[in-house]
Amino acid sequence: MCRTIEYLIMSKSGSKKTIFLTLLAGLVLGFSLMIAFNYMWVKSSKNESCMACHVHPESDASWKQSMHYNNGSGTQTDCAACHLPPKGSFEYVKAKITTGTKDLWSYLTKNPEDIDWDSKGELEYAQTIVYNESCKACHVNLFPEGITDDGVTAHLYYDENEEKLNLQCISCHLDVGHYNPNYKHAAMTEAPVEDDNAEKFTEPTAVTSFENFVETIPGTSASLSMIAIPGGSFTMGSPDNEPFHKADEAPQRNVTISPFFMGELEVTWDQYWAFFNETMSEGRTSPETIYANNTREDIDAVSGPTPPFGFPDQGWGMGTRPAITMTHYAAETFCQWLSLKTGKKYRLPTEAEWEYAARGGTSTPYFFEGNPKKFTNDGFFNNLFGVDTTVINSYVIYTNNSKNRSQEPSKVKANPFGLKNMLGNVMEYCSDWYAEDAYSKIQDGAVDPQGPASGEEYVVRGGYYVNDAADLRSAARGKTSHDAWLKTDPQNPKSIWWYSDIKGIGFRVVCEIPEGVSAN
Repeated sequence: MCRTIEYLIMSKSGSKKTIFLTLLAGLVLGFSLMIAFNYMWVKSSKNESCMACHVHPESDASWKQSMHYNNGSGTQTDCAACHLPPKGSFEYVKAKITTGTKDLWSYLTKNPEDIDWDSKGELEYAQTIVYNESCKACHVNLFPEGITDDGVTAHLYYDENEEKLNLQCISCHLDVGHYNPNYKHAAMTEAPVEDDNAEKFTEPTAVTSFENFVETIPGTSASLSMIAIPGGSFTMGSPDNEPFHKADEAPQRNVTISPFFMGELEVTWDQYWAFFNETMSEGRTSPETIYANNTREDIDAVSGPTPPFGFPDQGWGMGTRPAITMTHYAAETFCQWLSLKTGKKYRLPTEAEWEYAARGGTSTPYFFEGNPKKFTNDGFFNNLFGVDTTVINSYVIYTNNSKNRSQEPSKVKANPFGLKNMLGNVMEYCSDWYAEDAYSKIQDGAVDPQGPASGEEYVVRGGYYVNDAADLRSAARGKTSHDAWLKTDPQNPKSIWWYSDIKGIGFRVVCEIPEGVSAN
């Protein structure tokens, strides 16, 4: 009996010892795991860890040239300070886990040479990986010592409208984290100056027959290639059974278009800067004054754009790339200036003229062969197996080949009429006001139909470089979003010349046939 009691006591004592040792080992292991996890958690937010996965060859160099590293205060802003929410929040933990998992997966499965790094530096992408809360956590004072008057105006506008407009700091400060020499956050003081050695034209081109010609703009070295578009009849709009057909593309109407000339390309920066340099407004000219000036039949009375804020080409390059970010009013004023310079009648195309020219005599969804269902990124199987880009890549700059920016016109082939970039690259203004039911107001068999007499937004056609192929069909219609495209413009009144929040808008000109020239 005694031995049994003694055994039980020893057994109980041994169990306590075992439990104690087990608990102690568990605590030591748990504590060690916590230390290891904390070490990895902290270490994974260090710059060295970020750079290990983000193998973009210029990310480190551009960061060290930016204001977040290379500044007068000597303070260095780390990667995680911008690319994660503020510490201490659930969002921080959530973002760190999801971002880290995605980055690790990309590091293991993707080839850095196949990644389009240029597009990663564009605002559209940057807004998805930078947290506004983190910007505000560091920059508590929006009006620091040394801020310019323009900066005060812009920051007041931000402070008063942040919630309503959903503004982000990076919308105006894209280059503070990674330096981009082509990005300018300041008012443009002057436009690019023409080469002094370049030939200056003294006379416009004389047009004596209905054939392609190159317009020379007197007093400048700029010229425009104009294509003779033969008149004819076509079916405007799209049938109900066309893939991705929309209600505003119907009802279809058979219309007749008179012959006209149309720019081979969207108006280029070379051409637009010639206009800007000759007509640039000093300071902010009131709309009333400009409208009054522009009714005169005098070149010197045409008041042109005020300097844009920043570089409107977005650092993508100028030259023969399409001029972008100007308003519909600016495009119309360019046409008026060009008319006065050349003695011809230049204007924006009507919507009917635009679609007729874009189709180039075809009646299919595109002016080239192909089904929108095969080209679109929309759809499970297309996403799984990839889309057919063989044909469309030759004619269109769009989301699958644009690198998230406009491209040189030499990248694509012309349509049957000899026009380039009618679909994709940048949206193009038409002279018509937009109305969803505009086609129902057109008589079947109409000749040179015009759009509504009034409206709130203008028609834009052709789509642009971020659009899916489904939105680039010849019949696809679009419209301006005037207020949204001026969202981050802090000026009061807002600019009538330049948009602050749309990069993919441009225009193409039409020239009416001069008197005495036969199109037959």
